[in-house]
Amino acid sequence: MRVALFVTCLVDLLRPSVGFAAIELLEAARCTVEVPETQTCCGQPAYNAGDRAAAVALARKTVAECEDFDYLVVPSGSCADQIRNAYPALLADDPHWRTRAERLAGRTYELTDFLVTVLQVESVPGDFAGSVTYHDSCSGLRGLQIREQPRALLRRVPGLTLREMPAAEECCGFGGAFSVKFGDISAAIAEQKCVNARLVATDAVVGGDLGCLLNIEGKLRRMGDRHTRVLHVAEVLAGTSDRTSG
Repeated sequence: MRVALFVTCLVDLLRPSVGFAAIELLEAARCTVEVPETQTCCGQPAYNAGDRAAAVALARKTVAECEDFDYLVVPSGSCADQIRNAYPALLADDPHWRTRAERLAGRTYELTDFLVTVLQVESVPGDFAGSVTYHDSCSGLRGLQIREQPRALLRRVPGLTLREMPAAEECCGFGGAFSVKFGDISAAIAEQKCVNARLVATDAVVGGDLGCLLNIEGKLRRMGDRHTRVLHVAEVLAGTSDRTSG
């Protein structure tokens, strides 16, 4: 099975360890993994900002780069949601591009969904000595119905205890440009998320979207919490979290 990994901008620039962990997981499941060298942004920031022309251009670019693989896998619910749900609508005015976008959308999966739904993995290579709580990102949860998949995988990690925080499905306050445009509201939402996470007293907060995780980690540190780690689910499943400073 030939799989393309869409790394995402945040992973590429801020925590490449997530991308390498995703590759380890996919290769452990006997996939042939390739990272298209010319990939850039999925276009979601432009799309959310109302720059349709840029969003369309980036959608076409991504489709052309990734359509020849068996599957496109993304370690981010928000980017996967953009490719699966926004691309066909963005390119709807051009029948040729719409067809290509629809075909790619049907073969695009968020990482944990791919591992559970397509590969049906029964074990993961990692182990984790401690407890974690899982934060559901808005796009993954509502756009792709990603909820049970990461939890099912985390329960298969030797040594790991999963504890549910209150309101795990509520927003962390990031929302991309939302956190910039509405800083005070974003900060209040993030604080409540961190309070909820700390109530269950785990060793780490885990999630599937790096934007959420950076927001949560930043708020935890500003609240004086230097102990709770903030990890991407791929790092925990692959057993590479000890290589992560967060």
